[in-house]
Amino acid sequence: MKQKLKATNLLAPAKVNLTLHVIGQQEDGLHLLDSLVTFPKIGDTLSFLNSEQRNLSITSNESINVPTDNKNLIQKAAGIINSKYSRTILLKKMLPIAAGIGGGSADAAATIRDAISLGYKVSSQDIVKLGADVLACLESQPLRMTGIGDQLKLIDPWPRDGYIILVNPRVPLATKNVFAALEQKNNHPMPPCLPVFSTFKELVHFVKRHRNDLEETAIKLEPIIQKVLFEIGKNKNCLISRMSGSGPTCFGLFENYTKAYAAKLRLMNDFPNWWIISSELTVKKSDLGPF
Repeated sequence: MKQKLKATNLLAPAKVNLTLHVIGQQEDGLHLLDSLVTFPKIGDTLSFLNSEQRNLSITSNESINVPTDNKNLIQKAAGIINSKYSRTILLKKMLPIAAGIGGGSADAAATIRDAISLGYKVSSQDIVKLGADVLACLESQPLRMTGIGDQLKLIDPWPRDGYIILVNPRVPLATKNVFAALEQKNNHPMPPCLPVFSTFKELVHFVKRHRNDLEETAIKLEPIIQKVLFEIGKNKNCLISRMSGSGPTCFGLFENYTKAYAAKLRLMNDFPNWWIISSELTVKKSDLGPF
């Protein structure tokens, strides 16, 4: 199979759970979820170059220790593709790790997107083995995630206005620890049929009426999450503040760029050691790179 000669640059956007209902648990221990997710234009970037051997190099502005061996989801993703898939992969890590926004899964999905663009075939069954979030990150568009996160439904229409800020207090929080501490695992799902989100206002109204069932447990494990939520939500222009995934990253929704950017600057000034970023609510598919 002939590979491209030039480098391929792909965005691996964060996955943000606008809602997250935990509705059960399987016998194998995996939890059943019902979640509305979006992918803002915030994420890691990966560059793929031709190589006789597979290599992974990582740079980051964050003080994090990310493995480059087979413990890394990028390497695991490359491993399920094809033995002939050999690329030098340069990862610019922008997202914090163990943050509740699917950074590792997004990187794995970007690797699979690169392989698919070269003509390789990758089965959904193999992708799920990497983690349920990888399938969703492969889409990187507004979705309803059910099952263990492997059952996906594209949400269309979806408002293309609206902005989001993400705030992480730079405290890692392992997903498995949050689920292990969760006491109530059989909560109500979202309605079987979601409303039509023709406007950002309609979307915010829906999100406000629902919840993240992991938020209370995560706050017990890392109380600083409560402060993050308060600091985001006290801004008069913030429409809602909530934790994403298993935390500790939290988000705030704003109606336009100006209000979101002003909120970001205030938080950056007040909390210079936190990771804070703003973006349009959902990345355009064309911004993800070739696929």
